[in-house]
Amino acid sequence: MATPTVNVVRYTALFTGVFYGIWHRRTLQKSHDEEKVHHAKHEREDLIVRAKEAWKKQQEASKGGVVTDPEDPRFDLEKFIASLEAQS
Repeated sequence: MATPTVNVVRYTALFTGVFYGIWHRRTLQKSHDEEKVHHAKHEREDLIVRAKEAWKKQQEASKGGVVTDPEDPRFDLEKFIASLEAQS
């Protein structure tokens, strides 16, 4: 049979551990949520930058009708050469 002092120490340690666990979980969750919001914000900013670049390329391509970027799937070498010959 345990003495009352031992029981007080046991339950104090148990409740202290439980409350510390709850507190620690909350701090971890809070930092995770902040990181998630931060990541989502930067992801949106990156998407906006890429959309602006794509829009600029589209506007430039529609001006002359000739796609000058060889990485673009709509690039046509014959049209590009013809436009260079017309300019000179």
